[in-house]
Amino acid sequence: MKDYKKLLIWQKGMDLVEEVYRVVASLPSEEKYGLRSQATRASVSIVLNIAEGSAKTSKKEYKRFLEIALGSAFELETIMLVMIRLKLMSSEKLNELLERILVEQRMINSFIKKIGSDE
Repeated sequence: MKDYKKLLIWQKGMDLVEEVYRVVASLPSEEKYGLRSQATRASVSIVLNIAEGSAKTSKKEYKRFLEIALGSAFELETIMLVMIRLKLMSSEKLNELLERILVEQRMINSFIKKIGSDE
């Protein structure tokens, strides 16, 4: 079993979760069960899948969970783009968050490539 808490992608993902929660807290109350909920679930899904994948014994399974985490990062990016289009908050604030999401995506993708698979 790998110590996922030492992984930079997990640590940065945890930072991302905190930032997402801060940013979406200012969304209108009617978005509580819409974009706010979707954004927080997507951000948490990133770190959950990194952690769960680290418990897998095969590279193939580990890689699958990392790919799910990457998918959640792309989902989160899309939610932020929707929020920009709907002008739900300043694009400056969202663009900063988008940059952090893109960094996380690149890091996860690089980690997936580094692991490879045992197919």
